[in-house]
Amino acid sequence: MRHYAAYGSNLDPARMRAYCPHSPMVGVGWIEGWRLTFAGEGDMGWEGAVTTIVESPGDRVFVSLYDVHPWDAAQLDEVEGVTAGAYQKVTVRVSTLDGDLPAWVYVFTGYEGGLPTAWYLSEIANAAEKAGAPDDYVADLRGRPSGTASPEI
Repeated sequence: MRHYAAYGSNLDPARMRAYCPHSPMVGVGWIEGWRLTFAGEGDMGWEGAVTTIVESPGDRVFVSLYDVHPWDAAQLDEVEGVTAGAYQKVTVRVSTLDGDLPAWVYVFTGYEGGLPTAWYLSEIANAAEKAGAPDDYVADLRGRPSGTASPEI
């Protein structure tokens, strides 16, 4: 399977081009029956919680779809924490205007809970906006609670 469904900061096409230069964005869609949440606060030395998705009937998550070239797949697994054991790959069905298709997502291996930093939450909302997410979806992201913002460097 070559399709990857990005739901967090990887919604940003420029970010994905940097990580996976051989893997074009091929569309957008929704993962039905899942919701965006946060997990891992305090794990592995992170400042705040990181994005993940969990099954949740009636909810849905906006995603960007990428056709990931085999050259880029290992790099993406490394960047997303699969090799470190923080995330695992899970296959989901993505609903698009052209029909449903299978794609993989990265799901945090620990428990749900915790707050992201304000900076990280802003990055996710900005990425969703760049990917063409609906205004209400972006507004919902911007309105979520966050932990203390990262100190300015």
